[in-house]
Amino acid sequence: MAAAKNKRLLLKMLSLFSVVRGYNILILILAQYLTSAFILAPDLPLRKVIFDDNLFFLILSSATVIASGYIINNFYDSEKDLINRPKKTMLDRFVSQRTKLSVYFILNFAAIFFASYVSFRAVVFFSIYIFAIWFYSHRLKRILFLGNLVASILTIVPFFVVFIYYKNFETVIFIHATFLYLMIVMRELVKDLENLKGDLILNYKTLPVVYGEKWSKFFLMVLTVVSVVPILLLITKFEIGQMDYYFYLSLILLVFFVLFLYFSTAKWQYLLLHNILKFIIVAGVFSILLIDHADVFNRVF
Repeated sequence: MAAAKNKRLLLKMLSLFSVVRGYNILILILAQYLTSAFILAPDLPLRKVIFDDNLFFLILSSATVIASGYIINNFYDSEKDLINRPKKTMLDRFVSQRTKLSVYFILNFAAIFFASYVSFRAVVFFSIYIFAIWFYSHRLKRILFLGNLVASILTIVPFFVVFIYYKNFETVIFIHATFLYLMIVMRELVKDLENLKGDLILNYKTLPVVYGEKWSKFFLMVLTVVSVVPILLLITKFEIGQMDYYFYLSLILLVFFVLFLYFSTAKWQYLLLHNILKFIIVAGVFSILLIDHADVFNRVF
């Protein structure tokens, strides 16, 4: 009996971790700290960045809001996910919808509480962010173009938070942000191709549903070509140390992405394309350490 209860408790914990995309939250936290330490505040001692109370609570607020966002998105997309991701949905359903909503409100209140440590402006900012995520999940995501645009903006907001905190307005940062934003927009569109079946059944007005796979692929190819511009600018015009190796790799992966996209028709192929873009985004987080690896060593030790 005890073993069965423990097994069920473990499944519920795994289910909740799956719903809030715990692995994505951990990557987000790491990305915000690395961005702060090595891009936005490279002249500050590392300990001042890591042990900055205000930065800690801003990042904690971002993480809890994003986690609550995954929950509310899961809540509204439960029918679609059952069609597109049946195995993951079965795991997610070990936690009831009522429990998910309870955790959603707890996380949002926690985010506001954490933000209150920083300032009243932070409270207002995260309150608006919470509302924007809910409104997107509830209504905007079904609207053609607007759904993808808003989803991409909401994804990049946590980086905007630390950007505003450090008030670093160097051009190179905007170009980095442009490349990241393009990767996120492309990933959202590939997800629409991947989830075409569920979107069709439930009448989501996505680009593949309205204009078909052919035009969606064409738009993705255009975005891929556009994304080469910030890559070339960062490699040729700015001093980014050995991070240029990351951008060379990204360029190779994007070439493969376009070639494979042209022949893709099945869901597994779109899933592979999605994972390529996800790899580029996640690898970009760790490659921040390559901007000046000698400086990283000195600042740590």
